[in-house]
Amino acid sequence: MSSYERGDYFPDEKEEYMSERQLNYFKQQLNNWRSELEIARDSFTKALKETPMRKPDPVDQSASNSDMARDLETRNRQQHLIRQIDFALGLIEEGEYGYCEISGEEIGLKRLMARPIATRCIEVQERLERMSAGPGKHAVACMV
Repeated sequence: MSSYERGDYFPDEKEEYMSERQLNYFKQQLNNWRSELEIARDSFTKALKETPMRKPDPVDQSASNSDMARDLETRNRQQHLIRQIDFALGLIEEGEYGYCEISGEEIGLKRLMARPIATRCIEVQERLERMSAGPGKHAVACMV
């Protein structure tokens, strides 16, 4: 078994950018992440079916409703991530993964290692954040 098959491979900036080996690495990482999110989703759905919806005590019902709202928000974030992962996997298939959707520049290995669903290079992302914050306001980091 090769080091790549064992999972010992990590993309290196000395290699050709978005080589087949790098693309396979990111595809594997994205698929693994997607599988983890699907397991969490299925676990949530199972727990939801097993949880009684009504509690006799109003305080218990209120706490249960708060927990449910938090869990639903988490599930929504997971579903959003799954859609972003699917989009990134599509970019790999189209040969456009790793390049900024706005400028066409390389996103960079370090950024993709940290956020494999990134679709913009740092410069473009920061510019968009500054523009959305408006003059005199501080942008909140939103790495997409």
